Amino acid sequence: MLTPTSIALLIAGYFCVLLIIAYLTGRKSDKASFFTGNNQSPWLVVSYGMIGAALSAVTFVSIPGSVQTKGFFAAQFFVGNMVGYLFITFVLIPLYYKLKLVSIYSYLENRFGWFSYKTGSFFFLVSQSFGAGLRMLLAIKILQVLFDLDNSHMWWLAVLFLVLIFLYTFKAGIKTIVWTDLLQTTFLLLAALSIVWIIFSKMQLGFGEIVDLGTEKGYWKWYDGDVKSGTYFWKQFISGILIAMAMMGLDQNMMQKSLTCKNVREAQKNTFVFSFSVGIAQILFLFLGMMLFLFADVNGIELPTKTFEQNGEMVTAIATDKVLPYLTLNHFGIFASIMFVLGTAAAAFSSVDSALTALTTSFCYDFLGIEKRKNPTQLKTITHIGFSLVMLLIILAFQNSGDNVFDLIFGLAGYTYSPLLGLFLLGIFTKVKLNDWSVPIACLATPVIAYFMNNYLNATYGFNIGFLTIFTGAVITIILLLLFKFIPFKVEK
Repeated sequence: MLTPTSIALLIAGYFCVLLIIAYLTGRKSDKASFFTGNNQSPWLVVSYGMIGAALSAVTFVSIPGSVQTKGFFAAQFFVGNMVGYLFITFVLIPLYYKLKLVSIYSYLENRFGWFSYKTGSFFFLVSQSFGAGLRMLLAIKILQVLFDLDNSHMWWLAVLFLVLIFLYTFKAGIKTIVWTDLLQTTFLLLAALSIVWIIFSKMQLGFGEIVDLGTEKGYWKWYDGDVKSGTYFWKQFISGILIAMAMMGLDQNMMQKSLTCKNVREAQKNTFVFSFSVGIAQILFLFLGMMLFLFADVNGIELPTKTFEQNGEMVTAIATDKVLPYLTLNHFGIFASIMFVLGTAAAAFSSVDSALTALTTSFCYDFLGIEKRKNPTQLKTITHIGFSLVMLLIILAFQNSGDNVFDLIFGLAGYTYSPLLGLFLLGIFTKVKLNDWSVPIACLATPVIAYFMNNYLNATYGFNIGFLTIFTGAVITIILLLLFKFIPFKVEK
């Protein structure tokens, strides 16, 4: 069994490799390298590396854990994602390259006006800050299990990793991230594959026998036909399409990597290949989850639990986010433990590094006008530090959350990305002119209206909208913006 010292040495060694990559990519970097990578990134490297950024700690731990109650229902969502990526490949990528965008939200200024532009960027900053913060929270929770630490140690673990991430990203930014993502993806996938292989060897069952056992235990279920359920097929599939469009295509973090490719054709090849490869990787992690619970069931292993408040009552349930680390470290041997630690390190760094770079890029271009400033390096560094502190506050605010982190991230995304989705859909598919001043009001009102509508439908009719909130939110945004068109009022910026 690995000791805390050996775990720390493994993580330190992994970080040293990241520093070497940062040094090599940063030697000939200039002011544009941080934001655009000088548009010289090989598309295949970008595509492969984006898998790790899309997976992060959420896929590594939270998705396998979700199999305990939801089986393979998440696959319905992932298939929808693949369709959404086609929209990104053939609609958004050509648009962004045609306009030569650095921050993708500047499209909204060209299409609707100044207020629309700032509102779009603001919603990205909020969405990405929460998403990245929660992903890193999960990675830190894994580290707490590794080092047998409680929540009182959360703050310094978060500070430590944010400082480490700052050290290898602050100089070359996205130019470094493209190559560090390559390393992180490799270790995430190798960790999952090695653990699956070890469980197979321990259980001594063939693939067909595993599937039969998973069906018997209720894990091997792919389709939910209950229309009231939050995991109903069409809710998952449609929300998968829309969330992919929003969280990938309208997200500076993911699009900034695609925009570092040499030209539009290579960027399209990048997203097209990524769309299928990330889907396969996500299914792998669902299969890993089934293997974990089957191993525990067959061997009578008592899994870790958590106690939290729900509807005014204290509830005890399996701590699904701790199942993978618990079983790996205690039952799968030294090799699996080493791969898990390296996968955790990859997940921890990939959760935040590209997000911090994207947040810095968006704020610098959209709010500071850094391309016109005389001190761009100083502003970039201050902004980078500022968003690191924002991440820290989010991690500390949600450290006692009892929710599955996968559900929490995509649940929040439905509220925060839906105004962006509504704005871009109106801009791309219509010739409608909006009252620009009304956009911030409509976009801020949307999450509030969507939240109360979801609660009403659930409480009154038992109808759980689930991840489809992003669809209802986008519709609400569009309706509000069209209604505001009839109010003849102008605001000077």
